[in-house]
Amino acid sequence: MKLTVKDAANLLSVSEKSIYRWIKNGSIPAYRVNDQYRFNRAELLEWATSRRIQVSPEIFQEPVGGDTPPPSLSEALRAGGVHYRIGGCDKASVLRSVVEVMNLPEEVDSEFLYQVLLAREALGSTGIGEGIAIPHVRNPIVLHLSRPLVALCFLERPVEFGAIDHHPVATLFTLVSPTVRAHLHLLSRLGFILRNNEFRSAITRQASRNEIMHALAAAEAEIAPPKATMAVSEKPVVHRQATSTAD
Repeated sequence: MKLTVKDAANLLSVSEKSIYRWIKNGSIPAYRVNDQYRFNRAELLEWATSRRIQVSPEIFQEPVGGDTPPPSLSEALRAGGVHYRIGGCDKASVLRSVVEVMNLPEEVDSEFLYQVLLAREALGSTGIGEGIAIPHVRNPIVLHLSRPLVALCFLERPVEFGAIDHHPVATLFTLVSPTVRAHLHLLSRLGFILRNNEFRSAITRQASRNEIMHALAAAEAEIAPPKATMAVSEKPVVHRQATSTAD
């Protein structure tokens, strides 16, 4: 779905004037289509998450297709696992260690995943501030996954990650999704739930797996389930003009 300026303003809980200002200074990912600006929901969410911009709960009401319900963050984290004392002295070595401990299916090419995570970081750090980063690929790729994974990794020592607040990173949520829908859903939920005080406290204290899962389940329960709406098809546009660099 291509969002309008009004849609983007509603989802980011800001004025349309703010959206136009971000477009003018080239900081927000936007596309010029028939003399109007349009936004990709996944890119917009990633941009907002990296800048810790408050998003509206309406973002969870994304039009979806099919009867399969979107995955919960709790399910994805249970599949990916919570890992402690992950080694590494810099961003590259940390990401290598993270990929090695992830609960990936045997058929997944871990080296390929590592390379695309590095490529994503080259576009701009996924460090969102306060010692947290969310490594992921810019768009989901085929990795022979039957379900999405989120691996929560606590580093043995903080490392420089190029985060938005320039603070070193000690906590990583690594997302691997089989579909665009799952990728968007998990990224939006994580960005929203990281503002939950109890969940943030559990993460900051590097609490036990059970305590983290309990805090996450409680935080997710506070989010109303997405409303089912008709899927909206996306038609390709011939002339496409990006107004920002990748974030």
